[in-house]
Amino acid sequence: MSDTSAEPAPSPTTTTTPVVILVVGMAGTGKTTLVHRMQHYAHSRNIRSYFINLDPAVTQTPYNVNIDIRDSVKYSEVMKNYRLGPNGAIMTSLNLFATKIHQVVSLLEKRKDSLDWIVVDTPGQIEVFTWSASGQLIAESFAAVLPTTLLFVADTVRCVSSPHTFVSTMLYSSGIMLKQQVPLVVVFNKTDVVSADTVIGWMRDNDALDDAVTHPQKQQQQLRLSGNEEQHEGDDDDHDIRGEGSRVAAAVSAHDVVLPSQGSSYAGTLAQSMSLFLHEFYEDLPYAAVSAASGAGMDDLAAAIERGKQQSMEAMQSAEAARATKDE
Repeated sequence: MSDTSAEPAPSPTTTTTPVVILVVGMAGTGKTTLVHRMQHYAHSRNIRSYFINLDPAVTQTPYNVNIDIRDSVKYSEVMKNYRLGPNGAIMTSLNLFATKIHQVVSLLEKRKDSLDWIVVDTPGQIEVFTWSASGQLIAESFAAVLPTTLLFVADTVRCVSSPHTFVSTMLYSSGIMLKQQVPLVVVFNKTDVVSADTVIGWMRDNDALDDAVTHPQKQQQQLRLSGNEEQHEGDDDDHDIRGEGSRVAAAVSAHDVVLPSQGSSYAGTLAQSMSLFLHEFYEDLPYAAVSAASGAGMDDLAAAIERGKQQSMEAMQSAEAARATKDE
């Protein structure tokens, strides 16, 4: 089985067909920070990139935007005029922008020979884009004319700290892939805090995941021991800054409390069943372990995006062949 993280990053000069990269993720996973990092990476590697912001509620973006929903839809006015709450205003703003998506697609088609990446930053409320009619329309509009892939950004710290959270994350990403009908790349972010080796192992080896789900205390004990060891090393060296392991241990303590019977509880049984059922769907998904903060793993991310692009192009060619056969 091939390891996508070991594939070389694509050379932007080998193709003239750009890929649309829809960046989605739960709030707090570092999605927008990753988009910022992608812009830096693209500039350093001469990847011709174009950036689109679809979050109408964001006050400022840390990256330079080529097309911004805020230029055509005023979030505060939508909230006031339609008497909506924050989430309702975001949904309505996206609906209004979706009525003009054909103009965006037309512009991108004209510029496609001069682009490699078209990066689309979606709203922080993930369900607004992934489960709404307007989000579906926007994704389908892009995918109809250009190779399109989803980047699902996951919080590595939370996934490592709880196998149940990991299973929930993979369930959600699989559901989005099914709903949007485009290839998906899983991006494990925040590897500057904790290594993604554990969750990548769970993706590839369901037995390891099953053991972690059945015995969640074992996983957390290992994390706490790792944190304690690094904390002691820091004390010996008289360092003021805590080591990586201790930060992970603190995150585990803050976010997850495991009951003694959790491994055999209803939730544990459900997690085991879901992981077994879903494993064949996500075990071959392209993935990348990155740190949006430090830039580590960006070459792996570029390689995973290229794989997603190739999958999308193959799907487009198959659809075209099916239409041609039907017309005959």
